[in-house]
Amino acid sequence: MERAGQESWEGTKPVRLVAIGAGNRTSKYVEYARRYPERLQLVGVVEVNKTRLQNIAKEFNLTSSQCFADYNDFFAQPFQTDAVLIATPEDLHYDPCIKAINAGYHVLLEKPIAQRLDECNDIAKRAREKGVKVGVCHVLRYHPYFQKIKEIVDSGELGTIISINHVVSVGLDRSLHGFVRGLWRREEVSNPMLIAKCCHDIDFLLWLINSPCRRLSSFGSLRWFRSENAPSGSSDRCINCKIEKQCPYSAVDLYYNRRSWIANFDVPEGKTQEEVLLEELQHGMYGRCVFHCDNNVVDHQVLSMETENEVTVNFSMDIFTNEDCRETHIKLTHGEIDGNETRLRVRHFRTNEDRIFDFSDIAKKPFHAGADLNIVDDFVKAVSCKEYPLKTPIDKSVESHRVCFVAEQSRLTGQTVYL
Repeated sequence: MERAGQESWEGTKPVRLVAIGAGNRTSKYVEYARRYPERLQLVGVVEVNKTRLQNIAKEFNLTSSQCFADYNDFFAQPFQTDAVLIATPEDLHYDPCIKAINAGYHVLLEKPIAQRLDECNDIAKRAREKGVKVGVCHVLRYHPYFQKIKEIVDSGELGTIISINHVVSVGLDRSLHGFVRGLWRREEVSNPMLIAKCCHDIDFLLWLINSPCRRLSSFGSLRWFRSENAPSGSSDRCINCKIEKQCPYSAVDLYYNRRSWIANFDVPEGKTQEEVLLEELQHGMYGRCVFHCDNNVVDHQVLSMETENEVTVNFSMDIFTNEDCRETHIKLTHGEIDGNETRLRVRHFRTNEDRIFDFSDIAKKPFHAGADLNIVDDFVKAVSCKEYPLKTPIDKSVESHRVCFVAEQSRLTGQTVYL
C-alpha cells in the first residue's frame, strides 16, 4: 500500500501552490507542505474569512501580496505559482477552476467537481485543450483499505466481479452537522446528497468494476427532518428547548457537552471557544432545531445500477446510524470480499479459506489514514513529471459524477435511466 513520502523524490524543485479556500480540507492537504517543504511550498492563499486568512498566512510566512480575499483579485494578474488547490464551497468550484486552467495552472480540485454535469465536462474539456492537469480529490483511491480491495480484485485470484453491495453509513452526528444544519443542507448551494457526499464512493465502485454504467434507478427522500415531524413542545433552537435533554439530535449535546464537530468554528482573536459555541447555539445556524432548518437534501437514498460488463451494484446511503463507516460486499466468480473499513475478509469458494486483513490500527488515524497526504503526493509528482499519470484525473472522475447526476434524475422522476 502506498504512503506519501515513501518513494524517492525525483523533482528538482518544490511545486508552488496557491490555496483557494482555507477551510478544513485545505488544512488537511497543506499538511503535506508542512512535512515536505522540499516538495511543496504554499506561496499564496485566497480566503474570504479574515481569521482563517490570517492564520494560514502567519503559519506559512505569507506576505500581504500573497494573500487575497477574492479569487478574482488573484487571477487579475500573473502570479508565480505552478498549481492551485481549489477547496471552496461547492458552488464556487467551477468558476475559479476554469480561471485557473485558462491561466495555465495545474489544479488540485476538491470533490465534487462542480454543480452540473455540463460544468464537469467543460472543466475536463478545457484542461485537455490547455494541456494542464486537473486532479480530483477522490480520497478512497488513495486509502490503504480501499487500495487493498482494488489490489485483490485486480489480481484475479477470485475471478470476475458479478455483483457488489456497498453501504455508506454517514453517521448521525456528521449528518446533523453537515447535511441538516450545515453547509451541505441545500442542493442549490452545494449539491444533491449523492454527489456532495458519495461521488467518491461511486468513483471507487467504477474503479473496481472498470466498466461504465449502462443503466440505473434511484429512490430516496427527505423523510424525517421536516417541520411537520417536530415533537410537541420543541423550540426553534435547542438551547431554549424544553425537550432538549431527551432529544437525540440536540445541538447543545453535540457541540457544547460532547465538543464534537467544533473544529470549523473559528475563534477570533479576543474570544474564547466557550463564547463562540454559546453564540452559535443562540444565534448561528448550528444551534437550530433539526426540524426547523431550511434543509432539502435527502436523508436516505438507494441506487441500483448495471454496468456495461453486466455487473450489478446495490448502493445505499443512510444517515440514521451511530457508526460513520462504509461496508462493502463483493461477489466474484471464485470467491467473495467483505469489509467495514477496519476488517477485510477474503474467501475462496473451493478451499473455503478465510484471509483477514486488519486495518483497525489506522482506521481512526488523521488525514483519512494518510489518504489526504497520498492525494497531494500523487498530484505533486504529476506536476513535477509530465509523464507521471494521476490516479484521479478529471477525465476519469467525470464518469462518477455523471452517474450521480443521472441518479438524481431517476430519483426525481421514478424512472430507470439508460446512460
